[in-house]
Parts: sequence; C-alpha cells; structure tokens
Amino acid sequence: MPELRKDPIISRWVIIATERGRRPVDFKKSKLEEEPIKAGICALCPENESMTPPEVAAYREPGTGPDTPGWWTRVVPNKFPALKEEGDLNRTGLGVYDMMNGIGIHEVIIETAKHDGIIPRLSDKEIEEMLWMYRDRYLAHATDSRIKYILIFKNHGSAAGASLEHPHSQLIATPVIPKRVMEELEGAQTYYRFRERCVFCDIIRQELSSRDRIILENDSFISIQPFASRFPFETWILPKKHMSSYSEIDRKEIMDLARILRTTVSKIYHALGDPPFNYIIHTAPITNECKRFYHWHMEIMPRLTKVAGFEWGTGMYINPTVPEQAAESLRDTVVEDG
Repeated sequence: MPELRKDPIISRWVIIATERGRRPVDFKKSKLEEEPIKAGICALCPENESMTPPEVAAYREPGTGPDTPGWWTRVVPNKFPALKEEGDLNRTGLGVYDMMNGIGIHEVIIETAKHDGIIPRLSDKEIEEMLWMYRDRYLAHATDSRIKYILIFKNHGSAAGASLEHPHSQLIATPVIPKRVMEELEGAQTYYRFRERCVFCDIIRQELSSRDRIILENDSFISIQPFASRFPFETWILPKKHMSSYSEIDRKEIMDLARILRTTVSKIYHALGDPPFNYIIHTAPITNECKRFYHWHMEIMPRLTKVAGFEWGTGMYINPTVPEQAAESLRDTVVEDG
C-alpha cells in the first residue's frame, strides 16, 4: 500500500510509492548510459589558471603567487554569473510587480587540483580543506549589507547541472531569502513557538532512538534518510549540536563533517553506480535572527527520477524507494576509510 508522509518542518506531503519498490540496482546506469568523458583542456586544472577569472581566494603552497600552480583549493568568480556584484539594488515597483537589479555574488569553488578528485577519491584532509573554504567564503561575504542569504551547493554530473567535469562547488549570495529556505524558517519557527524546541533537534533525537533511517554517525554529525524523502536515497547530514549557521562550525566539527560526508557520498557512489547528484548547505540567513529555532544541515539529492507533471502541478513528490530500505542499503554498502 502506498503511503503519504508529512514533512514535520514545512508540512509538505510526499507519496512513498511502496509498490514500485525500487532498490539500488534498479538505478545503476549501464555502460551504454554512462556520460562520455569530456575531451579538451580543463579550465579548472593547474597550469590553466589564465582560463578563469582572477582568483579571489586560494589555499596554496608558500611562495606561489595568485593565478599560478601550487594551489589545492581555489575560488574564482563565475565566468557567466547569475548575479553581478557591482551596483545598487534599486528596488522598484511596476503596479503589482516588484523588481530590483540582479545584484549578488556568484563564485566557483574549485575543490581540488585533481581533475578526477571526486569526493570518494579524496582523503578526509582534502575534504576538510574544501569545507574550510566554504566557511571562509561565507564569512567573506557576510558583511555585505546588500546580501541576505548565501547558498553553497554542488552539482555532480551533467544530469545534475554540472557543465564542467572538474570537481567544483558554487556559492551564490542573494539580496533576498529564497522561498525554499523561507519555508524551512517559517516551519521551524512555528514548531518552536508551540513546543519551545528545535524541530531539527527533535528529528535527530528521534532518529537516534529508532535508528531506522540512520546511515551513519560520528561525534558531531548524523547522516539519515529523511522520513518524508522527496527523492530515492535523498540524504541529510545534520550537526548533533544545535547550530543555526554553517559559519559557527569549529575545527573538530569540520573534521567530523569531512569524514561523514566522504563516507556518505562514497556509499551513494558505490551503491548507485556514481549517480548524478546535487548537495546544498541550508544555513541561516546572514542576520541569523533564527538562532534558537533553525538548524543548518546538508541535503544530498541523487538525480535518479524525473520531476514531471504531478510534481509541478501539486508541489508533492512521488518517491519509489522507501527511506528505511534506502538507509539499510547504504548502511550495508562497504567503503574504504579515508
């Protein structure tokens, strides 16, 4: 019997189509379906620094200069930015319509100098460096009075929106709080208003108690399949300690996040045959007025099914994989330690 499950944060209903019962093997790509390796010169590899806009940040070997080899994590402005950094917002109204200039920040975070350095092939230390750069770039833009929200995300595979093969993430800072984030903020605030507890903290406590949807955990983080997962093998990584903003993370937590992220993504990689995926860091807005009730987290979404008419028409999702079964499959997937 199919199930309707309700997300406790934003009250969105999801259909868990249990009778379809798709497991990891059903999503693995055949050799004929795999994306071809892109030929040509990679603009994000060392020795090709002149092919990108000038770097705005880098972790590099002492004595090496900007826009030269010797880096291991590097940040450049996006060559084709969704938003432009220069200018004023100039908010205006056209009758019932509101508009403003497309002011914001769009950066490419080149995670590693290794062209084939996808997360399962990196060491924990290399992933720590990437996560530190996420924090550094967040803090670099948090003082811009025009910016209200900073989103850090990764697209892996062309089906997930990646236009370049070299491993990279992106940062987009916007002058408005995105609708999806606002829904989480409002849902978390409503929950806190009635119960005086963080809904994310309550989810963590319940998942640690039942253990039905846990993939793995360490001292600082938990990796789970959400109860009302929108997509097959949708995975969340949450800090066990209540923190509203990613910028609050400390050194020990960065180390633990690197380990759990590498192992979680490696399990997805091996169980599903290197699927395209997106991950995003949902964090508090810059002003962080939601410190008591919001809880930052990372959402990993393998692109295994397509969003079609029902989803677009209703805002509901149909997930053909039961989250508890997905969690069991990933728990049983063996990967090498970093």
